[in-house]
Amino acid sequence: MPEPFVAVAGSAPSDMTYQVLARKWRPQDFSSLIGQPAVVTALTNALREGRVAQAYLFSGIRGVGKTTAARVFAKALNCEREPALRPCSDCPICRQIAEGSDLDVLEIDAATYSKVEQVRELAESLRYGPARDRYKVVVLDEVHRLSRQAFDALLKLVEEPPPQLVFIFATTEIDAVPATILSRCQEFHFRRVGRREVADHLETICREEKLEASRHALELLARAGEGSVRDSVALLDQLATFGNGRVDEEEAKRLLGGLDLALFDRLLGAILAGEPAEVAALARTVEQEGWDPRQVHAHFLSYCRDALHLSLGGAGDVLELSEDERAALAARVGAHPYEDLLRLLHHLLASEATIRRSDAGALALELAWLRAAELPKLVRIEALLAGAGGDELDPAVTATSSTRPPAPRPVAPRPAGKSAAMAVEEPPTRPVAAAPDAAPEATPLTQAPTPVEPPASAPEPSPARAAGGSVERFFEELSLRRPTLAGQLAAVECRYDGERLEIVHPAGDSLVASALRRASNRTLLDDVVASVFGAGARWRAIEGAAAAAGETPTPPEPPVPQALAEHPRVQAVLEIFGGSIAGLEPAADEPTGREPR
Repeated sequence: MPEPFVAVAGSAPSDMTYQVLARKWRPQDFSSLIGQPAVVTALTNALREGRVAQAYLFSGIRGVGKTTAARVFAKALNCEREPALRPCSDCPICRQIAEGSDLDVLEIDAATYSKVEQVRELAESLRYGPARDRYKVVVLDEVHRLSRQAFDALLKLVEEPPPQLVFIFATTEIDAVPATILSRCQEFHFRRVGRREVADHLETICREEKLEASRHALELLARAGEGSVRDSVALLDQLATFGNGRVDEEEAKRLLGGLDLALFDRLLGAILAGEPAEVAALARTVEQEGWDPRQVHAHFLSYCRDALHLSLGGAGDVLELSEDERAALAARVGAHPYEDLLRLLHHLLASEATIRRSDAGALALELAWLRAAELPKLVRIEALLAGAGGDELDPAVTATSSTRPPAPRPVAPRPAGKSAAMAVEEPPTRPVAAAPDAAPEATPLTQAPTPVEPPASAPEPSPARAAGGSVERFFEELSLRRPTLAGQLAAVECRYDGERLEIVHPAGDSLVASALRRASNRTLLDDVVASVFGAGARWRAIEGAAAAAGETPTPPEPPVPQALAEHPRVQAVLEIFGGSIAGLEPAADEPTGREPR
């Protein structure tokens, strides 16, 4: 029988001494700190001028160098070689600080020192000076994890520390740090490191570690790190281990959970073209590959943001994309306006919270993308206001709108003469009801309503109205500015004699007459006539002949007081509903003899 394996305490195989790349390539001086030039300049100037503050606060996302900068700053303060703007990393103090064994440089995880009793013990021990180094440095990592009472116990010591004591606080959630601590510290914000800088750093590591990797694969790792150098280096270490010293692009895409720019390019093209079948197929690909829907959606959101910036005409070099990727993305979005991409990005951003919280993430992702594919079918409000017809709209939208009830037709012109009176037997102010099987299609609100065609026995329409292009342009302009007034005037005769536009309305037509007496309508007609027919053109209203012989004339309405007719509230009601003042009636709770309110 084979002998059983026996583990001896204190012994380890030689292959277990491997040090991960994130620790091995941790910066040891300010020159190797990546992507934080402002912080490096401020700290080196403080060292050069001897303006060392009693407390510093380093904030930023994970893996951007907060704790590393604190160690380098502690080494620079205590390095045996002066001036120590660049720590030597060779003296015993620098080596012990790097190893975490220096007695005067304390690195404390605030999560384990969250209780107020622990902080009070720490504060009591810090009242004594350094044992060997020039400065005693206390690095409190993730300081936002301290309790409120623990922060209060530190206030006095942070504000007035003993000589040669420096606090360095590091946090990823600066909003959780009390303002009383912030006001006692010099704050430095560590920004996200750019993808190009991270890719260059990864390329340096691969060259020194004899790893084989393409530039595109390193850029994928830099993009997946989302500004964190440590995360990108850890992903490189993982892929190098998986590929036996070789970083494969396909394996990188599979490991990174769907960070496939080729898939994103196809998806963006399908969404902008309104192809739901292609979008659904790509969503199924994401589900079959087992990629995290939240991560895929976040990466696609970033890709669409790059597309939006390209459509705005921004410089492609700031997007941190390769030349081929920028060219392909610019060609994809070149034929689409900026508004379409902005609407798409807004929809994807609104769907992000739903995808993140949903238990069925793949389904939520597919629905969000399918809804995005419906956005190109929407009609812009500007097109509707401009009077876009059914031919200019999407077929689905046209089919939907055709099922709605037809818009009310304007009042048809009253025929004059006995023959017309016998052919059309209807009240003077009521429109002709169309048959159910001949219901006309709905017209857009912004178009001038088309008058009902007169019966066969009715006289032909006015030649000026039928052939006068200027009159037609007048109605088009009026329908854009005030559709209700255009619908009222479409029911009467309008003609232009070369100098003046004449609006002929039948006698007793109080609807049109009241609309033409309104001050706002008269001002609008002056502007429209001047813009269509020229600066010197005018208009006038002409009342037609009385009712034809044999017709019973309508008794005249009692006169309306001028003050009541011009009252702002009355004018507003008439303007909204397109009505007129037919007469005066007393209120229900008032006697007939009182003047109506």
